[in-house]
Amino acid sequence: MQSDNLETGQEHRTVEFLDTDPGLLAAAVRAQLAGARAAGLDCDQLLLDSGIDPTLLDIPDSRVGREQVAKLLRREWDLLGDESGGFLSRPWIPGTFAMMGHACLSCPNLRRALLRSSRFVSMVSDDLQIKLVEDGEEARLLIHHGNLKQLPNQIFVESLAVIWLRFFSWLIDRTILLERVHLAFPPPDYNEDYSDMFPCRHYFHQRETCLVFSTRYLQMPLVRDEQQLAEFLARAPECLLTQYKSDNSYTGRVRRMLAGQNGIENLSLDDVAARLYTSPQTLRRRLKEEGNSWQDIKDSVRRDIAVYQLKKHETAVAEIAERLGFSEPSAFNRAFKKWTGLAPGAYREKYRG
Repeated sequence: MQSDNLETGQEHRTVEFLDTDPGLLAAAVRAQLAGARAAGLDCDQLLLDSGIDPTLLDIPDSRVGREQVAKLLRREWDLLGDESGGFLSRPWIPGTFAMMGHACLSCPNLRRALLRSSRFVSMVSDDLQIKLVEDGEEARLLIHHGNLKQLPNQIFVESLAVIWLRFFSWLIDRTILLERVHLAFPPPDYNEDYSDMFPCRHYFHQRETCLVFSTRYLQMPLVRDEQQLAEFLARAPECLLTQYKSDNSYTGRVRRMLAGQNGIENLSLDDVAARLYTSPQTLRRRLKEEGNSWQDIKDSVRRDIAVYQLKKHETAVAEIAERLGFSEPSAFNRAFKKWTGLAPGAYREKYRG
C-alpha cells in the first residue's frame, strides 16, 4: 500500500471508483488510529500533519475528506514502518501489499488469486488468516485476526475486507456483488457507512467475519497487467478508500426488490419489470447480458434468507420452505443442498453447533 503500494462499478465492464468524496465518518478515522496510539505516536500531531483538525474526531457525524485520510494512513504507515497500521504482531513492512498484488497477477482466475493471497498472508503474518471456502454455489472469504496485541480491531478487519473486495474486483474488472457479509462484531459507531463499504445485507454478532458471494466469480480471469498494477498501486490508498458506485445493474436492482419483500413470492417477473419501467422480455435479456437469470436471482435471495433463518432462529425447516414459496419441504431440502452442499438440518447443526 505505498507508492508501489495499494474499483467498483457496474456488474459487467469497466469497474470504476466514485469521483465524489463524501469522506469517512470521524468515528472510523478515530478507530483506525488504535495501532498508532498503542505504539506511542502523537496522534494529534499525526492528524495535524495530515491536514485534519483533531477536534473534528470528537464531533458526532462529522466526516474527514478522503485525501486527508489517505495522507494520514501513509504518514502513519511510514512512522510505524507497518502497512497494517500497528494492528498485526508482525509488521507489514512498506511494500508488502504491493508484493502480494504482483504475486497474484500471474494467476489464471479469481479462485487461484484468492488462494494465493491467502498463502501470502499466512507467510507474512502470525495472527491473520484469510481463507476461501466454497459451499455449493456460495463462496466465503473468511478473515480471522488473532489480535495478539489486544487492540480494538474491528476497523482493521473491516478495512481488510473492503480492500480485498475492491482490489480483487479490479483484478477481474468486474464488481464482485456480495450476497451478504457476516461480522464477528457488534454494529460500530460508523455503521451508517456500511451500505457503501458492503453493498449487501450485513449480519453482526456472527461467529466469523466473512464476505459471501457467488462461486461464478471464481472462474473469471484476471485481466490486469504489470503496468496497470503499478498505476493502481501508485494511487493507493486513495482508490481503496473511495466508495463503490451504487450497483445499478439490473441484477442488483432485481435482487434488492426481492430481498425487500416479506415473501419472495410476492413479486413476479412482470411486477419487477413494471417497477423498472421495462418489459418482462427486455428484463430477461438484460439479466442474461449480466450473466444472470430471473430464477438465479430468486434462488440467491431464497438462499440468503434460508441461511439467515437456519443460523439465527429456531424456525422449523417446513416453515422456512413455505415462507420461501416452495411447494413442499422436500423441494426446499433439495434446493438448499444444491446451494450449500448440505441439507438444511445438517447446515443448522454445523453452523450453530
